[in-house]
Amino acid sequence: MTTKQRHAKSQFPVVKLLLILGLSLLLAGEGFFGYKLHQLSARQEMIKADHANINNISLGLLSVDNWRSQVDGIINQQVRHFKLTPKQKQHLQTEVEQVLYALIDKAEAMVNKKPKSLGGKIRKLAVKTFVKTDKIRAQVPSFARDVIAKADNPKQKAQLSNLAMSKFNDLQHTDSMDSTLKANHALFDVMYRKYRVNSTEQLNQKLDTLLQDIRVEMYKYCYGMLGCILIVLGLWWFLRKRVDLHGTLFILSLLFAFILLAVGLSASMIEVDCRIKTLDFVLLGQDVVFKDQVLFYESKSILGVVEVLVKQPAVDSIAVGVLILCFSILFPLMKLSSTGIHLLSKRRIAENRIIKYFAFQSGKWSMADVIVIAILMTYIGLNGLLDSQLSMLNIRSQELTLITTNNTALQPGYIIFISFVLYGLILSTILKYITPNDAH
Repeated sequence: MTTKQRHAKSQFPVVKLLLILGLSLLLAGEGFFGYKLHQLSARQEMIKADHANINNISLGLLSVDNWRSQVDGIINQQVRHFKLTPKQKQHLQTEVEQVLYALIDKAEAMVNKKPKSLGGKIRKLAVKTFVKTDKIRAQVPSFARDVIAKADNPKQKAQLSNLAMSKFNDLQHTDSMDSTLKANHALFDVMYRKYRVNSTEQLNQKLDTLLQDIRVEMYKYCYGMLGCILIVLGLWWFLRKRVDLHGTLFILSLLFAFILLAVGLSASMIEVDCRIKTLDFVLLGQDVVFKDQVLFYESKSILGVVEVLVKQPAVDSIAVGVLILCFSILFPLMKLSSTGIHLLSKRRIAENRIIKYFAFQSGKWSMADVIVIAILMTYIGLNGLLDSQLSMLNIRSQELTLITTNNTALQPGYIIFISFVLYGLILSTILKYITPNDAH
């Protein structure tokens, strides 16, 4: 053995040890990034579900309680603070006078009617003697002014406002309505305690801030995972001629793929969020405004979709869920495991028909790449459809403003899953390159 060969042989364990140590640290980093991304994805999904619940259209635009608060303000404003202009008072004076004159005429006609009994004749004589209709007619303008002054009195306005609100409250105090309002109030109380706020405005503001911070953190960890994968692929290029290190490098590369797959399957991939951004219209001269009224919200991961499908009572839904579970989750897991077994095991196990099938031929049955394309096409189609349908609801006029918004978006889980698919294809190519031809 030459000196050069002995030197290379002595370096071999050191280089492999350094490779294992370095990639183990990098693997720990990717595992940490993936764990944080999974946690943040679950937290984001929970917060957005809470945000959608408290801003649901059933608790806003379709809520009697919400309308009551809006109408209460309008009644107080319109009744208690209503002021008649001089022109309005003049018109109202004329209307009241006409009503009073009509009442006097009707009373006079009833008195002048010929009585049929002695009592009626006595009453007619008394009225004719003591009641002078001409004097009453002369006092009609002052009576009308007194009526208008009474109606315009602040105390009377307050009483009228309280009467209107009491009648409004009576209309909604049914058993079913009371139970609905109690349930709604209980929901808001739970949310206030959960996020330590005192009002819906504070709650929405806090949730928006939390979601913005979580989104930034999620993409930071997502890009951290992708950075780890790029380093691994860079090592493959750098060590492409070191055949003695290919087996170790490939096994460690598989561990990175397992982490990508786990995070890609469990993190949210697509989010559908349709809402009425602003509804503004005029009621009795006052603006009535509803904002961020959620029409529909849903966010799911692949595992979440499978769970929903298999829990359905319909057989066809269960069948679809099982198919997705088998071809998009179990097959990729079996493929990754089989490639590792094929490289590490003795020839008898490595040449096993099942191991070789999953290692080299199961790719055509794996639907992970199909899922990626399907989700992308679903996003494009659904996004276009929602934009088209919601745009038809938009109204901009002097009396009514209705603005809708579509917040449907792909999530970092989709980026991780598509990275797993591409990374898996690269590893399959590398496996064929480092495996002898007779082993295929």
